Amino acid sequence: MHPAPTGSVTAAPCPSLSSRARRVAASVLSFLLACAALLGVTAAPAQAAFPDHALRLIVPFAPGGAVDGAARPAALELGKALGQSVVVDNRPGAGGTIGIQAAAHAAPDGYTLLLGNIALASAPALYPQSGIDPKDFAPIALVGTTPYVLVVRADSPIKSVGELIAKAKAHPGKMNYSSAGTGSAIHLAGELFKSKAGVDIVHVPYKGASPALTALLGGEVDMMFSSAMEAAPMLSSGKLRALAVTSAERTSQFPDVPTLTEAGLKGYQVTGWYGVYVQAGVPADVLKTLQQKAQEGMRSDDMRKQLANYGLEAAKGDAAEARKMLDDETARWSEVIRNAHIKAN
Repeated sequence: MHPAPTGSVTAAPCPSLSSRARRVAASVLSFLLACAALLGVTAAPAQAAFPDHALRLIVPFAPGGAVDGAARPAALELGKALGQSVVVDNRPGAGGTIGIQAAAHAAPDGYTLLLGNIALASAPALYPQSGIDPKDFAPIALVGTTPYVLVVRADSPIKSVGELIAKAKAHPGKMNYSSAGTGSAIHLAGELFKSKAGVDIVHVPYKGASPALTALLGGEVDMMFSSAMEAAPMLSSGKLRALAVTSAERTSQFPDVPTLTEAGLKGYQVTGWYGVYVQAGVPADVLKTLQQKAQEGMRSDDMRKQLANYGLEAAKGDAAEARKMLDDETARWSEVIRNAHIKAN
């Protein structure tokens, strides 16, 4: 062996492999932690509080009358309470089923509401093929109620409910009454009257309440159950005579007109009503917000005044009332429709 030459340079020893690996691992770990933190910020943003944009209220009827009297004030006051616009979306057709189905099939996020009434309650029996089930909707608030008025022409010889029933029994199948169409609220009110009174009176459907009222004024039919709002002008002008109201108690609008129970038809009571509902599958916190805010809006003085302009009386505005109304009405009208063998056109 030759000794290393004098004055030669000896190479520095290499760092150990384990030391180098530790430094690389530390760098990689720092990089991964930084990425994870970055991804966490972008992948899970904070959710916006409900509601963060406008809602819509589907109304399954054409604009006008008591429908507008309930829908537009409800949308306005609920929107104020929620801090977002509530847009009225009229979806008429097929006895209300088109609008009801549109509400049922909307995304269950709380942004699509339904103005429900007797059409929602009667749909399972009247339109079984529609697939509509009132239990698919959760209650938000009952908006308002209104009685119907049993009316005849002012020149009719019939001056009381007793006289009307006596004449109908004396001439079965000869008297008739008009309605806004098969399955409409005033049609079902007439069928319940026939059942309670034990009379045979022929139903004549028209395409809406206004044509039905025109038919009565023109002498085409003998009687009609009219909404309080539509009957009021004709009663005040002396063109119609009110025989009774369908509510449990007399109304401030017609204080001199007896209830049907007072007039001798025991157990008869029909109330027109409107409530706000939403799909039953909405998140619990969204439903709670809607119910709480609806109570604020429905109980306002402005709401009561607006409803009164349309012959509607403000309800309590809570969800329990809306739930009970829908359940009770579904049971009642299903029985009436079944017993009267009513078939939707």
